[in-house]
Amino acid sequence: MSYLYWESVPTRWNDNDCYGHMNNVIHYEMMDTVVNTWLIREAGFDPRHGDAIGMCVASRCEYKAESHFPEVIKVGMRIGKLGTSSVRYELGLHRADGETLIAHGDFTHVFVDRETRRPVPITGPMRTAMEKLVVSS
Repeated sequence: MSYLYWESVPTRWNDNDCYGHMNNVIHYEMMDTVVNTWLIREAGFDPRHGDAIGMCVASRCEYKAESHFPEVIKVGMRIGKLGTSSVRYELGLHRADGETLIAHGDFTHVFVDRETRRPVPITGPMRTAMEKLVVSS
């Protein structure tokens, strides 16, 4: 899969489970971290004070290879679907070589009004930034 945005995420000592590999919940944490880092840095999202917030409505992960501390995971991201108020991010977690796939999955946000929790359109700089990462199926 081709990804249009990349972040390197170091594993931590406590990411290992009793079997000596990275626990499955950490894969989800890395995906969530990369999505939100990109939203804040590249799309101008303000999670603390903005009028809209992103609510995760779905997530999925398929595991392909083990990982463990100490490793740096390269996480690639692209957007598979951009709707009016929702976006599906597609992510791949790779070894530092950028080739070996550890896991891949997706993460869907619906943007809602902070107060009413009703869906709102994705507009302005955030939509523009998202459009740059959209790939066709």
